Amino acid sequence: MSTSRSEQEMVMATPKVAPKAKERTGGGSYMMGGVSNGVLTAIAVIIGLLWSVPTFGLFVSSFRPAALINSTGWWSGLIPPWQFTLDNYINVLKAQGLAGSFINSLIIAIPGTILPMIIGALAAYAFSWMKFPFRNTIFFTIVALQIVPLQIALAPLLGIYTAVGLTGQYAAVWLAHTAFGLPFAIFLLRNFFVTLPTDLMESAHIDGAGHLRIFWSIVMPLSVPALASLCIFQFMWVWNDLLISLIFLSGNPDRAPLTLTVANLVNSFGSNKEVLIAAAFVSMALPLVVFFSMQRYFVRGILAGSVKG
Repeated sequence: MSTSRSEQEMVMATPKVAPKAKERTGGGSYMMGGVSNGVLTAIAVIIGLLWSVPTFGLFVSSFRPAALINSTGWWSGLIPPWQFTLDNYINVLKAQGLAGSFINSLIIAIPGTILPMIIGALAAYAFSWMKFPFRNTIFFTIVALQIVPLQIALAPLLGIYTAVGLTGQYAAVWLAHTAFGLPFAIFLLRNFFVTLPTDLMESAHIDGAGHLRIFWSIVMPLSVPALASLCIFQFMWVWNDLLISLIFLSGNPDRAPLTLTVANLVNSFGSNKEVLIAAAFVSMALPLVVFFSMQRYFVRGILAGSVKG
């Protein structure tokens, strides 16, 4: 009996040691993981703050008088007594015609963003859920067009637009931005669409829904993160564009966007920093609003299809 009791005590004692060692090891790994995540978060926050310093400095300087801008740094404006003014923005918007250019940029950027999104979404759905010959070959060919330099197509496009009378018209810029934005739009949205549940699509087909009904009622509502990410990219590309507007709209100054007007201000008012600073912040204010309003979808949309597809 004593031997049996001793064996039982050894058996009962043995598993009590292993979990403690395992628990200590797991706890150490967890602590190391927590420390590394904290360090990475701190580094990301520091990089984000450093990245935002120029924008914040530009914002502060845009409200300072010209004499203070020329004599002190922007950080001096944060120290009381504060001396801020709206004269810089008033001069830019009224005297330099930036208000009209702002409207022109909206007229260019909104269709230049919506058209690639709609056409790209339709094409991405076809490449994801429709069967047709050479589907993959056509898709990879379209994706490969992303490496084609923009400058190669400008001269042929200008000749075509001149022949049909589109030079100097908004439609010329819309078509150019749509054409050059479609390869990336199709690539991004297709990678998201293929991650949608197959059972959901099959159930919709069984219930009698066609491709167009599935696209508008199922795919588009589920694809808001990818669409928001594409909207951010495309809007910023179109809004900040100078080359396409310079070539296709240079003959019509009444339709010049902000980028062209600010470039002309640099040539005309290169010594007036306050005018350029206010004009620069006006040109970047709307893209910042678009980005921050949709940033919660940004990461989800960019990572779409990173595992599947």
